[in-house]
Amino acid sequence: MNRRLRMLTFGEVLTRLQVAEQSHLLRFWSDLSEEDKSRFLAELSEFDPEELQEHCRVATKAAFGDQTSPQDGLQERMEPVPPEFFGGVKRSDQNILNDWENEGYLQISQNKVAVLLLAGGQGTRLGVPYPKGMYNVGLPSNKTLYHIQAERIRKLQELAAGKHGSKCTVPWYIMTSEFTLEPTERFFKENGYFCLEPSNVIMFEQRMIPVVGFDGKVLLQQKGKIAMAPDGNGGLYRALVDNLVLEDMERRGVEYLHVYCVDNILVKMADPVFIGFCVRKGADCGAKVVQKAYAEEPVGVVCRVDGVYQVVEYSEIPPDTARLRCAAGELVYSAGNICNHFFTRDFLRSVAQEFKLKQHVALKKVPFVDADGNLVKPTKPNGIKMEKYVFDVFQFSRKFVAFEVDRGEEFSPLKNADGAAVDTPSTARRSLLAQHYRWALASGAHFLDQQGVSLPPKPRTSQEEDPPAVCEISPLVSYFGEGLEPLLKDKSVMSPFILDETTKEKLLKN
Repeated sequence: MNRRLRMLTFGEVLTRLQVAEQSHLLRFWSDLSEEDKSRFLAELSEFDPEELQEHCRVATKAAFGDQTSPQDGLQERMEPVPPEFFGGVKRSDQNILNDWENEGYLQISQNKVAVLLLAGGQGTRLGVPYPKGMYNVGLPSNKTLYHIQAERIRKLQELAAGKHGSKCTVPWYIMTSEFTLEPTERFFKENGYFCLEPSNVIMFEQRMIPVVGFDGKVLLQQKGKIAMAPDGNGGLYRALVDNLVLEDMERRGVEYLHVYCVDNILVKMADPVFIGFCVRKGADCGAKVVQKAYAEEPVGVVCRVDGVYQVVEYSEIPPDTARLRCAAGELVYSAGNICNHFFTRDFLRSVAQEFKLKQHVALKKVPFVDADGNLVKPTKPNGIKMEKYVFDVFQFSRKFVAFEVDRGEEFSPLKNADGAAVDTPSTARRSLLAQHYRWALASGAHFLDQQGVSLPPKPRTSQEEDPPAVCEISPLVSYFGEGLEPLLKDKSVMSPFILDETTKEKLLKN
């Protein structure tokens, strides 16, 4: 909705709401205090009447109008990502991977790379009243997701500087929402920005849009407040313009962006291999993917439709198409989307200025004030939220690439509270500890239990079981398993074992 330069009068707002067919929003005006009236007028002044009317029309039509799927005949129109645009940890030669990594570190050392975190969602499914990034999954160190990610940036800067002999900075852009901005800012300040330079942690807010009821009317959250929702992670592109973020990137000399979601505990911040791969391929847009675990796995697939790259939702792919296998026996459509992307700054600017993303419908249970002024907490969906998806820009890419990574090493999202089948604090914690345990074994460490008895090595464990030993390695010691052999080779360490900077110094002295 358009932002206006001045607060309108009650009469002006009423006229505009009548044009938009939303005058019901003022039905409780006489019940409001003077302070609440002023606040509500300021909120309503932001809306253009024609735009608000169109938003409500589009929302109800999308939810209940023509149900013809744009993906009809999809199986004839789909094709996988061509091999020449598809790299990967297991798909590519180690020498080539090393070359891409060196390229990535070079770009990082020249201050051309930044990371951009999508952190506008609340921890509703987790059952917490604060942003996901502040969540502690129960690691021995008690570090939160934000803490882990901040330390990965610090280590990455150190590694790049060490390789090229010059201090460098990886700016951290964090897109929040109305719900998450204030608590996120406060959390970072209380934690001293986790020893990052505050000026290099740039928070900005995505837009909020009204939630529409099934009758086409905007819902009231309170008598003097509209029910609003973030416009999805695809709201990134408009937010970059609204908040002058692209200008900040240009001023800093940032040319390449790694964009990711906050909830992946294994995310490799500005992964040099991925950055280098995309730069060497001349890509303006890229996606990290994981191989689907099985044909029916409920994950979107990165592919081409009618020659254009996109993510096709699992529910839209015909079962026979999903089960197709190539001659080697692998799924033809195996590139599972994990919301982990590469963009050039120029591509982001063109998307933000030249293209319009489609909107997706989400039917949600939204608390609202009814016609009698009572607050209602619905037990079934009653509101239409319109969202944009960050990956819907793939279609505008001039050169798109995909890079496949090992799920166990790079993807373990935190979405649900413990008790759910997948993507819980327990599975996220186990994923990280299992990874660190593998790193330690590969570096030559031997684990002992509390009684000093040797624990037999077991490199691979499932998300349903804990690794044989508890081992947590600080990102400040190792970004992705590098540099551990001098510390751990032929060493016997007792579980639980936390390898942080203090432990590192002790090991070096022994």
